Amino acid sequence: MTDNRITPETNGVRFGLMTAAALILYTLIAIFAGFFDNLEAGALNLVILALGIAMAISNFKRVRDDRMAYLAGFGTGIVTSIVASLGLGFFFIAVSFMKPDLLNMSHARDLFGYDLSALMAFLAIVLMGSLGGTIISLVAMQYFKSPDHKPIEGIE
Repeated sequence: MTDNRITPETNGVRFGLMTAAALILYTLIAIFAGFFDNLEAGALNLVILALGIAMAISNFKRVRDDRMAYLAGFGTGIVTSIVASLGLGFFFIAVSFMKPDLLNMSHARDLFGYDLSALMAFLAIVLMGSLGGTIISLVAMQYFKSPDHKPIEGIE
């Protein structure tokens, strides 16, 4: 049974908010456990983002009775990554106002050696999450695309 009410945008926002909640929870654990300043621990953010995108695309395909347009699934992944990145970015700004030494803990410095402001850190989080999510969505769609998907032929 096909549910025509679900769109790539609504599905992406729903799973983006859930992914943002998971990213925020992981960030809180990292801050309180004391490994927030470990650069390698930040790589788990991309793993969490990849899981959220894969779940969003999988849900969209399942709801559409395994019939999903390639760009619809790709759009779901992009919306999911943007919403999750914005959620984590706004959380980071709020926490940096409550705990000002958070930016010093992350060893975030710009090219000239000055400490980054909360706004610059927000923009970096959103940019990295959105671009990383776009690449993750491209990779995930190779797995989730319909079995009868055919590339465009005859364009030269």
